[in-house]
Amino acid sequence: MMQQITDKVYYVGVNDRVKYRFEGLWALPSGVSYNSYLVVDEKVALIDTVDVAFFAEYLEKIRNVIGGRPIDYLVINHMEPDHSGAISLIRKYYPDIRLVGNARTFGMVSGFYGEDAEGGVEVKDGDVLSLGRTELTFYLAPMLHWPETMVTFDADRGILFSGDAFGCFGALNGAVLDTQMDTSVYWPEMERYFAAILGKFCAPVQTALKKLSPLPIRMICSTHGPVWTAEAARAVETYRRMSAGETAEGVVVCYGSMYGNTQRMAEAVAEGAAAAGVRKIVVHNLSVSQPSFVLADIFRYKGLAIGGPTYNGGLFPVVEDLLKRLAGRSVAGHKLAAFGGFTWSAQAVKVIESYNEKMKMEPVAPSVEWKQGPDAGALERAYALGRALGEAVREA
Repeated sequence: MMQQITDKVYYVGVNDRVKYRFEGLWALPSGVSYNSYLVVDEKVALIDTVDVAFFAEYLEKIRNVIGGRPIDYLVINHMEPDHSGAISLIRKYYPDIRLVGNARTFGMVSGFYGEDAEGGVEVKDGDVLSLGRTELTFYLAPMLHWPETMVTFDADRGILFSGDAFGCFGALNGAVLDTQMDTSVYWPEMERYFAAILGKFCAPVQTALKKLSPLPIRMICSTHGPVWTAEAARAVETYRRMSAGETAEGVVVCYGSMYGNTQRMAEAVAEGAAAAGVRKIVVHNLSVSQPSFVLADIFRYKGLAIGGPTYNGGLFPVVEDLLKRLAGRSVAGHKLAAFGGFTWSAQAVKVIESYNEKMKMEPVAPSVEWKQGPDAGALERAYALGRALGEAVREA
């Protein structure tokens, strides 16, 4: 069916309810959408494409809108293959289409698909492309979250075609516009998407937000998730808040445990945080919890307690995996409590503390170590560590 979102602008995206992990990494319990848009004026512009696996459905949607009309331009805001994968096939069906992108875009078109950009329109920051009444202005937004990323603004309608920015996980369930759906399911998915995909790029996000702030944005057409209209300002504020490192009062306890000893210590840490008056406490067994949900909670709350046993002369792998992810993300504003056990060689705490040299979180108390099974004294020290973390979070 044809889905018109405003005058001359149509949604032609698709839903993926099959893919199990986004980028092969991040769980998709509710699927994901690949959004693409048609602007139909004197000339026709297609804004981004979709994953090539959905091309037949995609082509049908395009034809339902424009019939036999040609597509004059394909605007490529982002070259990640879930949005650029259909470029080669679109060019076969619309051989006169002209690619619109920046210099880095065209290099990636060649590198990914062996396609040349002959006849393409190379744009720079602030360049304008006229479709008739509609004029599209392009703004480069490098490292949001690839170096070629740009956004496209339709000033007449106040539409920002934002690429991955302001996107979220979750397939669309019939409606496309936020005013026609219950959006409550998408806000935590936006936070999870940001933490997983954009958490490393908070500074470029802030730069892009500053650049785009003067624009009179009334609608945000991202490449994932709903089209934001009534709640466009909330989408922008979510990205601003998360990229600025602003967190709520709360504690996340993350641990890995082979035989239950570290789990007992983690429970004591959580009890201590609760005794300090913290109401929002989330506990993740890292052998069970999917990393994107863990990262979302860490970005959401101020305090992080992380612990694990020594393993093969280092740190238990699922715990070290989380630390590797955090070391590449902007989490310096957090309060940290570390705890680790060992049987004969104390290494766990040393590894956690070495990662914090990159994470730059603020330790709230000396790390807690114990040998072999935790006795009453070790559990008391874990409780005190959690209480110190809770008090630090409440004072922040």
